[in-house]
Amino acid sequence: MRRIVLLGSTGSIGTQALDIARRNPDRFDIVGLAAGGSDVGLLARQALDFNVAVVAIARATAVEDLQLAFYAEAQRRGYATGGFSVPAILAGPTAATELAEWPCDVVLNGMAGAAGLEPTLAALRAGRTLALANKESLIIGGPLVKALAVPGQIVPVDSEHSALAQALRSGTAGEVGRLVLTASGGPFRGWSAAQLATVTPEQALNHPTWSMGPLVTVNSATLMNKGLEVIEAHLLFDIPFDRIDVVVHPQSVVHSMVEFTDGSTIAQASPPDMRIPIALGMAWPERVPEAAPGCNWGRAATWEFFPLDEEAFPAVSLARRAGAAGGTAPAVFNGADEACVEAFLAGRLAFDGIVTTVAAVLDEHLGSGGQSAASAASAAGSAHVSGNDVTLENVIASDGWARMRALELAKGSG
Repeated sequence: MRRIVLLGSTGSIGTQALDIARRNPDRFDIVGLAAGGSDVGLLARQALDFNVAVVAIARATAVEDLQLAFYAEAQRRGYATGGFSVPAILAGPTAATELAEWPCDVVLNGMAGAAGLEPTLAALRAGRTLALANKESLIIGGPLVKALAVPGQIVPVDSEHSALAQALRSGTAGEVGRLVLTASGGPFRGWSAAQLATVTPEQALNHPTWSMGPLVTVNSATLMNKGLEVIEAHLLFDIPFDRIDVVVHPQSVVHSMVEFTDGSTIAQASPPDMRIPIALGMAWPERVPEAAPGCNWGRAATWEFFPLDEEAFPAVSLARRAGAAGGTAPAVFNGADEACVEAFLAGRLAFDGIVTTVAAVLDEHLGSGGQSAASAASAAGSAHVSGNDVTLENVIASDGWARMRALELAKGSG
């Protein structure tokens, strides 16, 4: 029986993880849940469903609403007054970080964006196995995360990196030639750069194969998500950027591949259902029977692979640049992107302005690397910090500066 703390329980990853736990009560015990606080009704239902000991909520102002939701849900279920126990409630911006240290076996970090960094660090410090769906925490805090993690402590949950981890079982590290990440191409595969200028938020949120939150869905449409995944693959598997490729695979059945030095390629294939990598992340290295339906090999099907159009979708090249620069550059890349996605969804930035604005912010950051310590501090995170000199304060400052600068540029473009 594995005790699981689930961060981001009301999101896409969290709800699917709970589906797996509900169907495998002999394997998983959900002991804690964390959510932002936008859907206290769902959080209350989840907590009572799994009889969790503790709930963390990021919005301290939503605590009273959550307490009322607990009582309303208990009444709906016909519980007698006082006949059920309300979980302990942790509240505020550090609540998820506190919960990540709660006694358990696995912390599944399904939070969205840079907010997942401190919970990731807390889980590693506490010695928990970290099932990582929050790629941003590894990307922006790379040196910090890698310094804390012992071999095997981080289990990737992204479908692509889960696929790579599975395929890598087929050979030794010295036998790995290349990693090949697959991308669906999003809803705009085959579009020209000129066509992309007209994309609306409604179009960008209509992904052809995956059901995800708005940030990841828009990032998939721009291929920013694939750029982030290239950085993540580099950090997870210690493979140089020039040996990590991206190919477009519209069917989203082959989730990624490892090419070995003898010419063999091992691919992991399954229908586009996140419950498979989530279940594997929770149970690693074991598999969970019937986590999701497999491929129907009795039905004719065609798998297609295309080269990436880097002229129309330059995000992957930009990510390689940020990843190669290292230090605080990935934090700036990610922070600027999250701010630009927010501006795009609010109608303040054009779709093609997301990548160009991120590029402009990254250029400024990398161009400021020669500043003195004093001027770097006054620039509130604009100066690039490289290598092992990165601190949590550097990362937070760089992330905050990147968001502010991206929104300034987005406002100017409007």
